[in-house]
Amino acid sequence: MKQTLRTAAILLATSTAASAATSYTIQTRFPIAGTDSWDYITVDSDARRVYVSYSIRVVVLDADSGAQVGTIEDTPGVHGVAIATSSQHGFTSNGKENKVSVFNLGDLKLIKKIEVGKGPDGIYYDPKSDRVFTNNHGSHDITAIDGTSREVVGTVAVDGDGEGVVTGKDGLIYVALEDKNEICAFDPKTFEVKRHMPLEGIEAPTGLAVDCKNDRFFVGGHNKMALVLDGATGKKIASFPTGSGTDAAGWDGKDQLAFISNGEGNITVIHEKSADKFVAEPSIVTQQSAKTMAFDKKTGKIFLPAATVVVTPAADATQKPKRSITEGTFAVLVVGR
Repeated sequence: MKQTLRTAAILLATSTAASAATSYTIQTRFPIAGTDSWDYITVDSDARRVYVSYSIRVVVLDADSGAQVGTIEDTPGVHGVAIATSSQHGFTSNGKENKVSVFNLGDLKLIKKIEVGKGPDGIYYDPKSDRVFTNNHGSHDITAIDGTSREVVGTVAVDGDGEGVVTGKDGLIYVALEDKNEICAFDPKTFEVKRHMPLEGIEAPTGLAVDCKNDRFFVGGHNKMALVLDGATGKKIASFPTGSGTDAAGWDGKDQLAFISNGEGNITVIHEKSADKFVAEPSIVTQQSAKTMAFDKKTGKIFLPAATVVVTPAADATQKPKRSITEGTFAVLVVGR
């Protein structure tokens, strides 16, 4: 009888773990007025705030209710937001003016603007070095800013356009270089590039996540493929198909799940059964245009901006089609279980 009960408990636990990976749905939507374009979304799990880049401003929402807390204005071409909790400052990457706006986390008021490299895109904070970094697509490098003094302290010569970023088990910062089809790693204190990890089978890598415990990297690209890499050797452990329009990734260490968001309207889910065994779970249905995401480590929920986008072909076939956002459709999707 004891053996039977023990077996039943194991089967129940296995079944629960399996269902946990496949029961994600859109739970609610946080609407945001307007028809502007957007890029990265950032969640501050501790302060319960969500930062949504929105053309020339950042809209700040309550992570639990969706209520608008405020806005950070005058951020032309904003791409992302970094949160330096040690100094209670926030930083935005303003791509159209080659600057970073520094704001107070409490009242969201502007403190100053900092000149950085050309075309700052992604932006992120490393708490151990107390530094903020911007991936500059125009100058193909990375600018380092001291999180407390709010001054530029160096440049990382990656010679590429950085996209997804994680901090590895070794304390190095790993950046997916979209135009190089590789991941490079640099020391956040010395700014020296330490490693190059070529990505065979990945084109235009964007989404990047990491399981530091097992030293496993998850990277997705624009050719609808994702790789799992051994962090120590850089070698491929597994590969999986994804949707199109991949742009971001996240890691849930509690349930051992990697998420890769795809603009076609779904999230690829990879379940880490062990350090060397990975399986694809059913994709999570989201919404077309929901290409970027932020994972909330406190609640396990995923936030994705999305809207109804109308594509109108250009009269001149050599020109790009016009994309317009339908009024009243922009919102942050909240995916959970």
